[in-house]
Amino acid sequence: MPQDRVFSATAMPDRDWWQALWPDPEMVVKALGIRCGMEVVDLGCGYGHFTAAVARQAGPGRVIAIDIDPDMVAQAQAACQQVSNCIWIQGDAMELPRLVPDPVDFVLLANTFHGAPDKPTLASTIRSILRPEGRLAIVNWHPVAREHTVVKGLPRGPETQLRMSLAQTCAAVEPVGFSLDMTVDLPPYHYGAIFIQSLEYAP
Repeated sequence: MPQDRVFSATAMPDRDWWQALWPDPEMVVKALGIRCGMEVVDLGCGYGHFTAAVARQAGPGRVIAIDIDPDMVAQAQAACQQVSNCIWIQGDAMELPRLVPDPVDFVLLANTFHGAPDKPTLASTIRSILRPEGRLAIVNWHPVAREHTVVKGLPRGPETQLRMSLAQTCAAVEPVGFSLDMTVDLPPYHYGAIFIQSLEYAP
């Protein structure tokens, strides 16, 4: 696995505190606007905490779960045996057009955008695989001090300086052909920013 392509501060945490932080992935997926029949990419799927919920919500549409770490892909696949509409790909997020040659409706990027070394390029790469009016949902930690985001008694999440406000996220994404469609609060420590592809954008 090319370590220089792994996004910083995005390693998957222990399952117990991830479950404590996200006890209801179905609610998150619905709040982000994933709907029945969509073709969805779960980019940086980790061990699949959201993948199964996306698959259930999007069915009979497909979910393409991608992670650069083959062990994460294997764990996600094992965790999602109850759903049958998933495709599993080990690959680099920056090579999406090769990994996903057919356009999709929706890309979910949860808890990883803060670690991308070149955020506009990542956003542009995602845009290249979306259908017209396709959507990108970015789930980010609120930009508060890490010592204030406590899970199971300990500070959790990326370092304070890596956390992105909604304005910072928009500044990275909108110039490459997206418009902010809506935001959702995802208690206790996250927000979701849902962007729609700008049809008038000309690179």
